[in-house]
Amino acid sequence: MQSIELPGRTLSLADPVVMGILNVTPDSFSDGGRYRALDAALRQAERMLNEGAAIIDVGGESTRPGADPVPLQQELDRVVPVIEALASRFDCVISIDTFKPAVMDAACAAGAHLINDIQALERDGAAQVAIRYGAAVCLMHMQGQPQTMQHQPQYSRVVPEVAAYLLERVAHATAAGIDRSRIVLDPGIGFGKTLQHNLELLACLDTLIELGLPLLIGVSRKSMFKQLLDLPVEERLYASLAVAGLSVWQGASIIRVHDVRPTVETIKTAAAIRQAREQAIR
Repeated sequence: MQSIELPGRTLSLADPVVMGILNVTPDSFSDGGRYRALDAALRQAERMLNEGAAIIDVGGESTRPGADPVPLQQELDRVVPVIEALASRFDCVISIDTFKPAVMDAACAAGAHLINDIQALERDGAAQVAIRYGAAVCLMHMQGQPQTMQHQPQYSRVVPEVAAYLLERVAHATAAGIDRSRIVLDPGIGFGKTLQHNLELLACLDTLIELGLPLLIGVSRKSMFKQLLDLPVEERLYASLAVAGLSVWQGASIIRVHDVRPTVETIKTAAAIRQAREQAIR
């Protein structure tokens, strides 16, 4: 049975779980500006928890393609009060979505349990923050940087290249002193990938599952559905649910989304069918 070791608790992944996205930013592609006020952020977090989210992922800097960088102090001002309030009001797993070690440090001090890092602890001091607080980490693959990552990304073979990168980052993390029980992997759908790259990764998640660590998939309302189906952001729910179900069918453990309740229902159904299949073929 898979699980994630967190500060003061263990999160079971015997059944797949949902990570609810809480963007406290003005410019995130889907919900930018909605939850910048603390009261609005807390109401949204409570709503997602009531709908079945196991993790609340707080982000203070948009990493959509072409997004402008956010100054350190501004990011701190956005996320720390929210994390402090979440930690004092709700018994839930809190994740900080950042690649800046100083933000990781302040967020963990405020009560965050998981560092969700699009740069996979590549910045100096990032791994040391996780070790200091006993935080879990999500290591993501990204080719390039958010400002330029969608400018003609290229791979010889995207699935083995992403797998090799993730293995290298796991080796880095464990060498630094982070136990494997605290590591989650994310192939980074939409981060330096074309539509075809994304589809190939999603079709071959079993290859990444074989790396032996919990897999997080985040495709909620992403631009791949604009390319695939010509849909605006607000009409991408059904496509997002289809990918969530297929990801869980292949063994993904965490699904990161904006729309919690329909995703919870989708992945519970997919997981039940997967379990029945496993029992039937024994």
